Amino acid sequence: MAQDISIAVREFDTALAATTVVFVSDVLAMPAHVKSLAAAGDTLARMSGIEKFTAKAQSALTITGAANVPCEKLIVVGLGKDADLKTSDWATKMDWVTLGGVVAGKLNGGAVSVIAACGDMAFAAEHVADLSLGMQMRAYSFDKYKTKKKDGEDKAALDVSILMQDPASAKKPMKTRTAIVDGVNLARELVNEPPNILNPETFAKRASALEKLGVEIEILDEKAMKKLGMRALLAVGQGSHNESYVVIMHWKGSKDSKTQPIAFVGKGVTFDTGGISIKPAGGMEDMKGDMAGAACVTGLMHTLAARKAKVNAIGIIGIVENMPDGKAQRPGDIVTSMSGQTIEIINTDAEGRLVLADILWHMQAAHKPKFMVDLATLTGAIMVALGQEYAGLFSNNDTLSEHLTAAGKTTGERVWRMPLDPAYDKIIDSKFADVKNSGGRFGGSITAAQFLQRFVNDCPWAHLDIAGTGMAANQTETNRSWGSGWGVRLLNQMVLDHYEDK
Repeated sequence: MAQDISIAVREFDTALAATTVVFVSDVLAMPAHVKSLAAAGDTLARMSGIEKFTAKAQSALTITGAANVPCEKLIVVGLGKDADLKTSDWATKMDWVTLGGVVAGKLNGGAVSVIAACGDMAFAAEHVADLSLGMQMRAYSFDKYKTKKKDGEDKAALDVSILMQDPASAKKPMKTRTAIVDGVNLARELVNEPPNILNPETFAKRASALEKLGVEIEILDEKAMKKLGMRALLAVGQGSHNESYVVIMHWKGSKDSKTQPIAFVGKGVTFDTGGISIKPAGGMEDMKGDMAGAACVTGLMHTLAARKAKVNAIGIIGIVENMPDGKAQRPGDIVTSMSGQTIEIINTDAEGRLVLADILWHMQAAHKPKFMVDLATLTGAIMVALGQEYAGLFSNNDTLSEHLTAAGKTTGERVWRMPLDPAYDKIIDSKFADVKNSGGRFGGSITAAQFLQRFVNDCPWAHLDIAGTGMAANQTETNRSWGSGWGVRLLNQMVLDHYEDK
């Protein structure tokens, strides 16, 4: 759930709310567009000296009850030294989304005016929209199962008016940002849900709700998967009393219905005990988030549909539960994937790649996409390499990699390209089958990607290992959630930049 927040854009001469936010550079000048704030400059100068406030980027100073300030609380947010909105380079480099998160973090509820200007320069409509995106992302929290709230946890609703020069110019970009944040929050919600609530069946039902936005939904149950030969995926879930599902989501937004689709593929293990190769008890509760890749794909499809993206896109998610049971697969088993390749099971905790193997194969065989991007909380090894700051990127296509890297720089959801090389294949060659599902500790994230590549053929493909970014995520100015919704903004930006109808 999220703090209730509504954001509207209005003209500068709108009356100020009891709480007002202004932005300043090191010049410490009040925004010239709101005359009633002119006298507040003296108070700001005095308080800045007392509090050592220098308008450092993303710093804030709160002034309450001052006689010459026309509001009860004035929150002054710094933009940094020599901030000059006349310089497009400065404005482009400014992280407006994070700035919005900083602002929202200072608000407790009620009516708020945010002055979209610095000195005598007004913010552009796109910057206003990004501010609103950051504020909405910061407002999200997951507390639906708490019956008692601690002090400060139960925040009042926010009614925000962003005062700007041309409100009409911001309405369309703000509508797009709302579609983005709704997709991010859907992904967050799915990752945060407990596994007794979000099992494969309930996940499939929640993904099916995208039909309301015009997304066509196709659900494969176990009978349908058996008919298709998805034995690798089915083997993962055979130890659970919860049936496995595959959900295929079609968004047909291109002017030409025959335009080759782009494809997104997500691992959806709603709980991962490790199976017979059971995980240690400590921290196992976090394995409810082992479906963050599927959550991202679902959130992305929501965003594309909600903003009416001019693209044909397909999302496919494999949803299973990996449990130990008399029926569970064992180390030493050999299963036959949909591709016909046989897989020796070395470790039943290397299950996500089995799920992806079948749905990657099905995606390219049935839908012949322009490219495929899969997302999965696949390996702890990627966190050893990259921590939680970057997701690991593996790809057989330089152009696709470049597009993902550029989108990561734009959104802050950063990726780092890791190697793929035939030299790693010998680590996962099996004595008894075509391939084994684990090559051991060394190069663990690379050998997992090498495994997936065997089920891709010549289709341009990228694999994003999001074990460090999708769950138990870093707490930032725009994310205070355990489930981050990471990847929705990244992939939406890539689609927006390169793959929509012109």
